[in-house]
Amino acid sequence: MEKLIITAAVTGGVTTVQQNPNLPISPEQIAQSVYDCWNAGASIAHIHAREEDGTPSQKVELYAEIADLVRARCDIIVNFTTTGWGQAGDEESRLGPLACKPEIGTFTPGSMNRKDSLMINSPSFVRKLGRRMLEHGVKPEIEIFDFGMIDQALKLAKEGLLTGRLLFQFVLGVEGGIPATTKNLQHLSESIPAGSAWSVAAVGRGQLPMNLMGIVMGGHIRTGFEDNVYYKYRELAKSNAQLVERLVRYAEELGRPVAKPSEARAILGLGGM
Repeated sequence: MEKLIITAAVTGGVTTVQQNPNLPISPEQIAQSVYDCWNAGASIAHIHAREEDGTPSQKVELYAEIADLVRARCDIIVNFTTTGWGQAGDEESRLGPLACKPEIGTFTPGSMNRKDSLMINSPSFVRKLGRRMLEHGVKPEIEIFDFGMIDQALKLAKEGLLTGRLLFQFVLGVEGGIPATTKNLQHLSESIPAGSAWSVAAVGRGQLPMNLMGIVMGGHIRTGFEDNVYYKYRELAKSNAQLVERLVRYAEELGRPVAKPSEARAILGLGGM
């Protein structure tokens, strides 16, 4: 198996401080949380910016500030969101942070309902997103919220909008999406092209079981407050780093070495810092 890549999704666009008061909000708090996760063993940081009042933001200046603060601290791989969960705005605002040249950016190839909200990724927007990522040299992290999104992504790859080794992020347990079960994860991992890289994220109580399955199945894993604010039943996590530290321990016990950022770059075919 490849060395294990751990992604820390430290804030997200939906989680609130009411759910966990330890949620990082400001650029400084987000950068410090990312640094702590890097020290704990994460090699990718998945980042959503927030306004001062905690609402989600796609302001380029906030992402630029976060990127500068993170890069001054460590060599973790920066992954910016483009999904726009939890916020209104035009398509261009979602593309703006790519100008900060994160090494990875999220790429959701289709639309979906989530509870009472709608994530819209029209075919024209998705193609525009793919072209913009190529322009800025950003590797797409292909987020899969339902099974049909895999076929949509593969069509875009045939069009030349997704190049190199494909990287899939299976997002399980989101209401309206794919339930977080071992059977579903196995089906997803068997439905992508041979040689692709994949990672699994799962929300709420599904996070830890799916993380463990990702370790033993040879995939990669994501943890953090974006997906789950608890460390165990009824006990809030103290930090994102606490969640990363646990997975590093489990990976070591299971005989799966954890990748450093430089090793993750080689695995994913990134250019490096």
